[in-house]
Amino acid sequence: MNPPLLAHSRSMILKAAGPISDHPLRFQAFEPRPPASGEILLQIAACGVCRTDLQIVEGAIAPHKIPIIPGHQIVGRVVSVGADVTELRPGDRVGVGWLASACGNCDQCKEGRENLCRQARFTGWDCDGGYATHAIVRASATFPIPERFADQEAAPLLCGGVIGYRSLKRSKIKPGGKLGLFGFGASALITIQIARHWGCRVFVCTRSEKEQTEAKRLGAEWAGSYEDRPPELLDAAITFAPVGDVVIAALHACDRGATIAINAIHLDHVPEFSYDDLWWERSLVSVANYTRADAKEFLELAAEIPVRTVFDVFDLEDANVALERLSAGQLHGAAVLRMNQK
Repeated sequence: MNPPLLAHSRSMILKAAGPISDHPLRFQAFEPRPPASGEILLQIAACGVCRTDLQIVEGAIAPHKIPIIPGHQIVGRVVSVGADVTELRPGDRVGVGWLASACGNCDQCKEGRENLCRQARFTGWDCDGGYATHAIVRASATFPIPERFADQEAAPLLCGGVIGYRSLKRSKIKPGGKLGLFGFGASALITIQIARHWGCRVFVCTRSEKEQTEAKRLGAEWAGSYEDRPPELLDAAITFAPVGDVVIAALHACDRGATIAINAIHLDHVPEFSYDDLWWERSLVSVANYTRADAKEFLELAAEIPVRTVFDVFDLEDANVALERLSAGQLHGAAVLRMNQK
């Protein structure tokens, strides 16, 4: 028999992709199954809302599973564990991110590049995610949450934070280097804090004057629009906006030998550009997912700095509204769903 807390398990589920203005997520009560070998059952306290969730819900990124419960920035507590789970026990607080599992046997996994595993599965895309009060997840995909972070504070760290950290590594920025951030949403708000901790000089491009002001408050040396050029050529850049034009703007702002890391799972398009913009050994690189090592390194660093997250809070049943606000650029930082148990 399930524990009493499962009697009111709730989710917001996607049964058909559509415009977020049509509120395609639907409320559904459900009864979680018992965890199988290697799995745990989580009682979710908070789940971050990501632009990737929006793209899956609207169909810009085709869902791998329908129906699907979105959400991949989960903070919760273990309710029960399946066979062979020895590292966790009921009551433990853990986080779950985008990477739900990897095969562990392919060349990429053996080389520490499980983010590129062809058998990898992703939370809220291949398997049900965190827009719910409970979830079944692989124990190996979880991470301990540093004590200094409350549940809602921790949720935005598990995607925008981890991916921002990997983007910094992919950009090859060195401590004290000149870094450009193109777009200044939830992920960039965390990334700038890491970059400043490393002593980087940060230059931010975003259309929002409010975001330009916030960037300067967080230590950006300069902030302007995409049409503006930073006052100095950059050593590296990260693009956060899912727009190909922004990638080209970053390329134009970078010095010889610079790397531009594209922090996006989906771009609208990449416009034609002159080879002269890429010449002199400038590089464009994508950022695909993360490894568990990335997540562990980042969470330790986030607690050390400490990273501060900025977010608006919504009830689970208001997930469509949270995604609408994200789509319209009306959030102050990230959005986090709270799971008030009823």
